[in-house]
Amino acid sequence: MILLDTNVLIYATEGASEFRSWARSTIGDAVSAEGAAINAVVLAEVCVGDGEPDSVAGRIRNWGIEILDVPAVAAPLCATAYLAYRRQRAAESGKDSPRLPLPDFFIGAHAQVMGWSVATVDPARFGTYFPTVPLKVP
Repeated sequence: MILLDTNVLIYATEGASEFRSWARSTIGDAVSAEGAAINAVVLAEVCVGDGEPDSVAGRIRNWGIEILDVPAVAAPLCATAYLAYRRQRAAESGKDSPRLPLPDFFIGAHAQVMGWSVATVDPARFGTYFPTVPLKVP
């Protein structure tokens, strides 16, 4: 299974994106092979940017992508990675970060506990805080 980052879905639907072809190919290849999924966190992010949020889940499922809940067992891993991020950000820039974990941490923790890879156009955070998660990038 490949867990898709929000940016993959966004780029797959944006006509002007330089990553459109890659995103569509990644989704298609995953759906026809090992499977493609998003979790509730990704769904929420996509809904925020969509003019018809009530229809987003149906459209995503029509592509053959599964929509999954984040397993509770991923929560401690998410928290540990996010605390490391907050400490590093404070040490490097002196800036604080939000107290609640960013979506990428939920996505990375979900993929790690399930033994899945993540498709993303933004691999830096995943590679740093979830180094055992295989990444599919352009």
